[in-house]
Amino acid sequence: MEDILRITSRGRAVSGIALIGMSALVLAGCASAPEETEGDSSAAPAESDFLPCMISDTGGFDDKSFNQLGFEGLTEASEALGVEPKTSESTDESDYAPGITSLVDAGCNLIVTVGFALSAATVTAAQENPDVEFAIIDDAADNDFDGEVDAPNIKPILFDTSQAAFLAGYASASYSTTGTIGTFGGIAYPTVTIFMDGFYQGAQYYNEQKDADVKVVGWDPEDPDAALVSGSFDANEDAKAVAQNLIDADADVIFPVGGPIFQSAGAAIEDSGKDIALLGADADVYETFPTYDSLYLTSVLKGMKPATSDVVTAAAAGEFDTTPYIGNLENDGVGIAPFHDFESKVNGDLQGELDDISAGIISGDITVTSYLAG
Repeated sequence: MEDILRITSRGRAVSGIALIGMSALVLAGCASAPEETEGDSSAAPAESDFLPCMISDTGGFDDKSFNQLGFEGLTEASEALGVEPKTSESTDESDYAPGITSLVDAGCNLIVTVGFALSAATVTAAQENPDVEFAIIDDAADNDFDGEVDAPNIKPILFDTSQAAFLAGYASASYSTTGTIGTFGGIAYPTVTIFMDGFYQGAQYYNEQKDADVKVVGWDPEDPDAALVSGSFDANEDAKAVAQNLIDADADVIFPVGGPIFQSAGAAIEDSGKDIALLGADADVYETFPTYDSLYLTSVLKGMKPATSDVVTAAAAGEFDTTPYIGNLENDGVGIAPFHDFESKVNGDLQGELDDISAGIISGDITVTSYLAG
């Protein structure tokens, strides 16, 4: 089971993408992962005068998930460059613009903004500061929806997580004994609902293949306005209450999407005393937040750390490229974590089925739709 579709440190991809008008951009395709270079890892890195910087979304850099992965990528590249990065941590949306401004004023050469919610502030800052390079994680920086990045100095870093979530949805449907699985988000941004899209489709594919009738509660792509959300990306009582709604609906697998909100779901599951499995998003939460390690069926992974590290390193080398970067199953930019403690609990044929499904998605024989893939 340890070989199950892990993100690797070599996951790399390049592709054009935007929220609308994406078809022409998608034709650009995704580049394969670059080869790792050999060298003496014990040698001290040469110092650089390049200053990389980052601003978080409201979850904070210690969210054990989304923001933390971006920060780890920044840290990894900075250590290799021998520099000390500057950061700004957001506590609410009012921090976005002034936080970016503070980084510009600090002389940052590259500012990485973490999350869809920072899109407008990022675009504005990039337009006002054409000599500063920007990268944004999980957004196409196309706020006028014309199919092009809104400023010539922004690099979008995107992930088609619907493909990996498809695998998780199939696995969840296979594991369920109640015939009901559930998902909820922090806020219904496209970068959140893309997970829920794939999860839903994977469960439906399981039903088709197995002549089953596993229900998905919390998300229906035909009725996106009815998405079950907690209203923020905070691990709080609101997120716990939403998870409880899914528990009350008899869901025995729950997939929260939105940084640390999985922690609230874990608390709700433990309080319920029921046999319910939990899925993580972005990071392998079995490794990053072991408090609920006995609950984790798997996690849907985004290669944010290697992607961010790669962008920072390229920018420091004078090779900043604004062509959007997209991770998918084919280039190991997305994947699912091992089953860990659930390895003996899942169906013995499940791993082989997931391998076949992954191959089918990569070949195009199995279609997974999302706002990135159409």
